[in-house]
Amino acid sequence: MARRSHGLPMPLLEGLARTGDGGSLLARLHARLRKAILDGALAPGAALPASRRLAEDAGLSRNTVEAVYDQLESEGFIERRHGSGSFVGSALPERELAPALALRERRDLPPASGLSQRGLLMAHPYAGEGAPVGRAFLPTMPALDLFPRQLWARLLARAARAPGPDHLTTGDRAGFRPLRQAIAAYVGSTRAVACAPDQVVVLTSSQQAIDLAVRLLTDPGDAVWHEEPGYPAAAAAFRAAGARVVPVPVDDEGLDVAAGQRLAPDARLVYVSPSHQFPTGVAMSLSRRLQLLAWAARTGAFVIEDDYDSEFRFRGRPLAALQGLDEAGRVVYVGTFNKLMFPSLRLAYLVAPPALAERFVAARALVDGHSATLAQAALADFIREGHLGSHLRHMRTVYEERRQALVDAVAGLGGRLTLGPIDGGMHACAYLPPGRDDVAISLAARRVGVELRPLSRLYLGTPRPGFILGFAAAGPAEIRGAVERLAGLL
Repeated sequence: MARRSHGLPMPLLEGLARTGDGGSLLARLHARLRKAILDGALAPGAALPASRRLAEDAGLSRNTVEAVYDQLESEGFIERRHGSGSFVGSALPERELAPALALRERRDLPPASGLSQRGLLMAHPYAGEGAPVGRAFLPTMPALDLFPRQLWARLLARAARAPGPDHLTTGDRAGFRPLRQAIAAYVGSTRAVACAPDQVVVLTSSQQAIDLAVRLLTDPGDAVWHEEPGYPAAAAAFRAAGARVVPVPVDDEGLDVAAGQRLAPDARLVYVSPSHQFPTGVAMSLSRRLQLLAWAARTGAFVIEDDYDSEFRFRGRPLAALQGLDEAGRVVYVGTFNKLMFPSLRLAYLVAPPALAERFVAARALVDGHSATLAQAALADFIREGHLGSHLRHMRTVYEERRQALVDAVAGLGGRLTLGPIDGGMHACAYLPPGRDDVAISLAARRVGVELRPLSRLYLGTPRPGFILGFAAAGPAEIRGAVERLAGLL
């Protein structure tokens, strides 16, 4: 056991030379001495033991101690005086050497001191969010076990072997052009989106697209219509940008445009998910769509259309996008491949109005430059060679089977849970009777391996209790088992 070394507190040397503690002896001794100085355990001007004595007491070589002292001297923590010894730097301000103590003494500081108001708004939505406990019922999570990984690996390898440095240099700020061409053709044929490749901007996620749009199209204090209930991360992005979020009710025809005009007639921006509203699942009627576009054209407002999972339609063909009806250039269309393929892909896109396309590209470059080119090249081939269409057709069949398993299982709960419309998409909105605590039930469900997202947290005003039940990631047997476990909690 190490003996006490003159001038050093005992804990500094305990177990220092023990193996298996990670890091070299030099690094561990340096870290301990540096921390003792910063915490105030070694005061400015305090004498340090001679290197020989410290080496003996700590069970280290003298060369190790000398190297540590030299490093601390070069960093300004200690002073070495020829013939006198080594000392903690006398010029170090004592107050700043104990930051933890200083913070403890400042009881007036808020818990998140140091963050700006914008920082507090940005950090709040996902603070404390735990890791998922199971595949049922993760919303917007695809069937990862059914994705053609070997095919994707071949496409990635092909992109990596491409001759020349094109895939290794700084990418196009708007995105890999062959991918933008493929996206324009894809959304034109499947979603009736009217666009040219130059209107497409490749991003990492729909969240990045929403954040980019609100920062480009609004000033602090501008009103933004937000669906009620709606996507909470979008509302958080709007608040972080300084916008005033106005909750506009959703009924069985989608966003109530007349209510929005009454609540905030001067709104600068509208956020909608018209083809499959999140979370209720309703589709916006044609009359409401035309009403919204006419109002936007008349007032100069813009509309963010989040088309996050409308490829999956179980009754009839997928609904055409709102953007295809827009003749005034007021709609920013947002789509993502992360929910269609797999979340770690990190590739999404927006279709900007023609007059704003270059501005979106410039702003995207300011945010983070460009997306990874190799993945974009592989995705371009995945779309152009028909693999995406084939995969989506397969997933529609799979998700329909899983949707039906959920419908049948919930029907056995005797009315304790009521499903909203699920004509498409990857999740269902399930409602509890009034007065039930969906947050408490979701916490209890996590303890039995069921992932429930409380519906009440998706309201900005008076909430309605319920859950978001994602059915795409789990097989029918897993869905039935999760509903059985949920039955005991209801």
